Amino acid sequence: MNYKNGKDVLPPSLLKELQSYIQGELIYIPKPQEQRAAWGEKSGSREQLTIRNQEIYRCFTDGSTVTELERKFHLSGESIRKIIVKMRHHKQTSSAQGAY
Repeated sequence: MNYKNGKDVLPPSLLKELQSYIQGELIYIPKPQEQRAAWGEKSGSREQLTIRNQEIYRCFTDGSTVTELERKFHLSGESIRKIIVKMRHHKQTSSAQGAY
């Protein structure tokens, strides 16, 4: 987030109106909702986690134990189990929707 001086970026009439509400303080002006990116979309983190979670689920369905997956992916057993449950639910939901 960059700091900008209001007198450099706002029309004088809008600056004067804002000064009637706030003076000499920082104010955050958010982007419109439709312009916001979801977490991890810009950096690619979301996609990387999706790929990792798919790999965890594939390894589990191929016979790997939770303990083996903990060591391989450096995650707690609880995290591994949550990923497996979520991926299982996602796979079941996807296949059920395709049946219609």
